[in-house]
Amino acid sequence: MVEIDIEKENKIIAREYKELLRISYQTLTPDDKKLIRKAFDVSVEAHQEQRRKSGEAYIFHPIAVAKIVASEIGLGATSIAAALMHDVVEDTDITIAEIEKMFNPKVAQLVEGLTKISQVQKDLNVSMQAENFRKMLLTLNDDVRVILIKLADRLHNMQTMDSMPEPKQIKIASETLYIYAPLAHRLGLYNIKTKLEDLGLKYTEPMVYNDILSKIKETKEEQDAYINDITEVLKKSLDLEGVDYIIKGRPKSIYSIRRKMKAQNVSFDEVYDKFALRIVYKSNPHDEKFIAWKIYSIVTDHYRPSPSRLRDWISSPKSTGYEALHITVMGPKGRWVEIQVRSERMDEIAEKGYAAHYKYKQGATEESGLDVWLNLLKEALENSETNAVDFVEDFKMNLYAKEIFVFTPKGEIKSLPKGATSLDFAFSIHSEIGIRTRGTRVNGKLVPLNTELKSGDQIEIITSQNQKPTAHWLDYVTTSRAKNKIRNILNENTKKIGEDGKELLTRKLKHLKITINEQVINELVNFFRLKTSLDLFYRMGIGTIENQQLKDYAAQKSNTLMNFFKNKIKRTPNTADEDIHKPIISSNYDMLVFGVDQDKLDYKLSSCCNPIPGDEVFGFVTINEGIKVHKKDCPNAISLQSNYAYRIILAKWIDSSQQEFKAILNITGMDTLGLTNELTKVISNNMHVNIQSISLSGDAGIFNGQVTVIVQNNIILKKLIDNIKKIDGVDKVARVNKK
Repeated sequence: MVEIDIEKENKIIAREYKELLRISYQTLTPDDKKLIRKAFDVSVEAHQEQRRKSGEAYIFHPIAVAKIVASEIGLGATSIAAALMHDVVEDTDITIAEIEKMFNPKVAQLVEGLTKISQVQKDLNVSMQAENFRKMLLTLNDDVRVILIKLADRLHNMQTMDSMPEPKQIKIASETLYIYAPLAHRLGLYNIKTKLEDLGLKYTEPMVYNDILSKIKETKEEQDAYINDITEVLKKSLDLEGVDYIIKGRPKSIYSIRRKMKAQNVSFDEVYDKFALRIVYKSNPHDEKFIAWKIYSIVTDHYRPSPSRLRDWISSPKSTGYEALHITVMGPKGRWVEIQVRSERMDEIAEKGYAAHYKYKQGATEESGLDVWLNLLKEALENSETNAVDFVEDFKMNLYAKEIFVFTPKGEIKSLPKGATSLDFAFSIHSEIGIRTRGTRVNGKLVPLNTELKSGDQIEIITSQNQKPTAHWLDYVTTSRAKNKIRNILNENTKKIGEDGKELLTRKLKHLKITINEQVINELVNFFRLKTSLDLFYRMGIGTIENQQLKDYAAQKSNTLMNFFKNKIKRTPNTADEDIHKPIISSNYDMLVFGVDQDKLDYKLSSCCNPIPGDEVFGFVTINEGIKVHKKDCPNAISLQSNYAYRIILAKWIDSSQQEFKAILNITGMDTLGLTNELTKVISNNMHVNIQSISLSGDAGIFNGQVTVIVQNNIILKKLIDNIKKIDGVDKVARVNKK
């Protein structure tokens, strides 16, 4: 029986391999096919004994990754070969040197970039995941294809994660939302970005994901009919004008619907643009822009556009290389619809990003937006001396940033991330200009260096040979490039002082019988609430750290983090603004339990999301404050689960009953007589609900209110919210995360 299964499996593997060659975006030469065949054979041989958690032969994974690389990302034979062998070095005895001998240096270099950091330190203070991200991002210096193959690997892992244990699913999904989806976005791979985001949500917030998915399915028929109505109207006019085009409906991704619901505090039904229409037209390069605006004219003949929602990325493409015209129009039944207009070339670049970009470039001398971004990125990576988590946070900030377009004094257009300042602009021109900036003029007017720029601004930089950056400049800039340049200048002095400081610290710790090592340094950085080890050594060097403070650290060190696990004290959680230890009086009190064994441990509720009983939560082991409990949809959850998965512990509420917790509700609606009365009556009539504070303000017929109530759990809170919504005039009720 096993023999027949293996035979059947081999046939499927052979079929998958042929499919890989067939779907390649690039045209494969006979030599390319030989290279891919050789890589396939090496991979089959290397992984023959391995099986995935689902039970299938491991080789299916590298083939699936290679298929994504070949068709969805559109890379060539070298990348396909590297994708087939991306796990070979990590999982078997084959070395990079052997791969170089068998193939060529390029393939070996890509495989090496895809191999994770080998020795993993289980150190509470160092995020190995962030170190892995840093290593992966640094490979951009050699070849952006490493990142692209890594994205394909991550996508397939996300698609096949069902058989993994839940904590692993959450860790991998959080990393995906934290760094991989923004990377795909920045490299112009919008299809892959959307898939990664939706799958990320599926595992980090399964109930939310399934709820939106079922609602999309429920409304699919109605939406299809709605899109058909618009399509029929536009088709007649487009055909009449002789445009060669296709129209496709595109539903908004589950993740972006969720993001909009959260950002605007609205329900699924209130998200107005849940779908878009895409018009893709055929054109020669010369007429592309002309036809796009012709289509714009046809669309707006039938449907009234929203002037504030017009996006022209044809005249000024995004730095990812994305080009399109986005029009938001008022469709039938009073609904807003986004219509995206793209030529076939633009559509291909939007789908394939990097690969199509180079296919269409064909020796063009002008640097493309993507090339410029990659060069800036390399510069940021080379100059980065921060710790890995700060580095990844900083890098991530520059991934998803929206863009603004500004002008130089000569009228050249420059793209900067939204939120960039006039000093950022100086550094974007050239780092030497940035360093010597004495002042800035925006639209002819002298402005402070931290003035936030807007699209359309024209900026002039005034320089002086005597000018030098100061520490304040770090607060004046938002881009990685400017921050790194300023840090480097400031660090030259700091480093010298830091070296002396490190020697002094080593001597003083020796007196306290503590040997200096990476863990001790990280603990001290946290103890003094600093950001990097250099900050610590510098402060030591200039004498701002006193001997008594080091003695305090030594005393605290003896009371280790593990006491939190040994000391299973029964204690009620801290409320959001008190730190009181209340003794347990009755077994009916709400309790949080941790880990698989449901241990009752010492903890605090985090103030960033104020969890209450019944909320989905997890525990996070902090360095100085024991276990902090966060809601699963806390704004910081993705970052914590991504960078510090090994410090996350399972947590859940049990025995939900009479313990009281604070919840804050925001209420908006139409100002009506006696509303405050009605509101207090509804809240007080709910059992076990006390009003701690209430504030209502009216403005031109609209009221905004904030009510702080004391409740026992989120079932009672949900019931209360439903009752408040029924009050005449109330439009929205939303629970607030913040204090």
